[in-house]
Amino acid sequence: MKQLASRSLKEKSMNMQANTVPQPHFERQRLRNRIDRFVSEQSLVPPLSVDDLSGLSNRLIREEYLDPALKGWIMVEINNCVWRETVAAIPYERRILLLPKCLSNSKKCKAEIDELGLLCHRCNNCHIPDLQDKADSLGVMSIVAEGFTSVVGLIENRVVDAVIGVGCLDSLEKAFPLLIDHAIPGLAVPLNTDGCKDTDVDYEYVERLIGMQSDREAYLLDYDYLKSTVRGWFDRENLSALWTSSHDQATAVALDRLSGDGKRWRPYLLASTFLALTGRKDFPEKVQLAAVAIECFHKASLIHDDIQDGDMTRYGKPTVNAVYGDSIAINVGDILLGEGYRLLARCGNIELIRIAAEAHIALCKGQGMELEWSANPKALPMETVLEIFCNKTVPAFDVSLIMGVVCAGDDAELRTALHHYSRAMGIAYQLHDDIEDFDPDAVQPSAVRAALDTQPTTEAAIEQVRQMAEHYHREALNALHEVRNMELKRLLFRVTQRILKR
Repeated sequence: MKQLASRSLKEKSMNMQANTVPQPHFERQRLRNRIDRFVSEQSLVPPLSVDDLSGLSNRLIREEYLDPALKGWIMVEINNCVWRETVAAIPYERRILLLPKCLSNSKKCKAEIDELGLLCHRCNNCHIPDLQDKADSLGVMSIVAEGFTSVVGLIENRVVDAVIGVGCLDSLEKAFPLLIDHAIPGLAVPLNTDGCKDTDVDYEYVERLIGMQSDREAYLLDYDYLKSTVRGWFDRENLSALWTSSHDQATAVALDRLSGDGKRWRPYLLASTFLALTGRKDFPEKVQLAAVAIECFHKASLIHDDIQDGDMTRYGKPTVNAVYGDSIAINVGDILLGEGYRLLARCGNIELIRIAAEAHIALCKGQGMELEWSANPKALPMETVLEIFCNKTVPAFDVSLIMGVVCAGDDAELRTALHHYSRAMGIAYQLHDDIEDFDPDAVQPSAVRAALDTQPTTEAAIEQVRQMAEHYHREALNALHEVRNMELKRLLFRVTQRILKR
């Protein structure tokens, strides 16, 4: 499995280390025109990963016999071309212009700097006030500050939806993974000169990007609305209305577990996939029913796992079997399974039931393989460990996404792409968990333990598994090449970032 070892995240960010900016101005413009034609010849849907941008940049350099030192600059401009139409479709008041202080005249600038950035005095000794005036006239927010970190917060809080940033290639190199991981619609303009003061940029180009406007308005998912809506589906009162009326103890315990704390990734993925594919801003009843059903299955699997593993706590709280005993806990899990299938039947689509049943069987097979090994522990090859991971973890991602696709009308090609994404994502997730929770005395299949068969130390084995996780992380993003819906692709970039970079 050593062949799976891939570049680390640090190495990935170094794809842009060739930081030469073309000179003079007419050469930059010539190359921008060529890049524009090059991108228009492709079939590209944003966001693109750093690997995607690196590969496209290398290809253009070969085709045009360009200086390889231009790679970083070309990657930025390719990314601009891919996002340009989306940014143009975002209202001015939902955009932000980010300028660096180094554009100011260091000898004459009288501006102060506070926690929000530079407070310009409009002394007209540099072009910063011109660009800010242009932005203000259109309703575009603008700040003068270093770095993109603060902008991510504004995006996350839905203050703005897009960023137009100016910076040196070195700073853009650091910001690129940040913006890509968060799938932020953005344009970046590299400074023409290096250094931390008295720099220069193609001002007319920046003004043109600020002023872009489209006849259509971009459809962007409202993640806060999604989270609050999904959370509301699991209110005790709402769940009671959906469930079979009963006052027995097992049903009450099942409802308590279902309405309790949880990240609810599975119903969130199903619901957001539906919205991304349909462009709707509300949910039909079948989506809510399917989302609650999928969480029923998840909670049932946790309860049954705790019984089989003899666990007394989960997430710091007593398990159902610890409080009520194994017999009642088994019954609670079974009620959750039954209610889940009943809710799916109400959706009126037999395909949803088939998808859930196949995922259920795969999960049981994975758990069965683990229980069989636990009864007779022995060295496992890495391939077997990954097979267990595939059965135990991959269905959690796969079934959520595929059900969302089916609720939205179904798409066979999209299903295939999401199967590939889910497999890579599930393995990467489990490998990360394996590293975090590795216990040499624990009796359970482990990728780290399998790696120890070929590595001299635990540290070396953990590093091998970490590199494997990065390989599958990148494989998950590569699987999204076939996703043609921008909002679904953005969603999955964001989900990958949140789940794998914990």
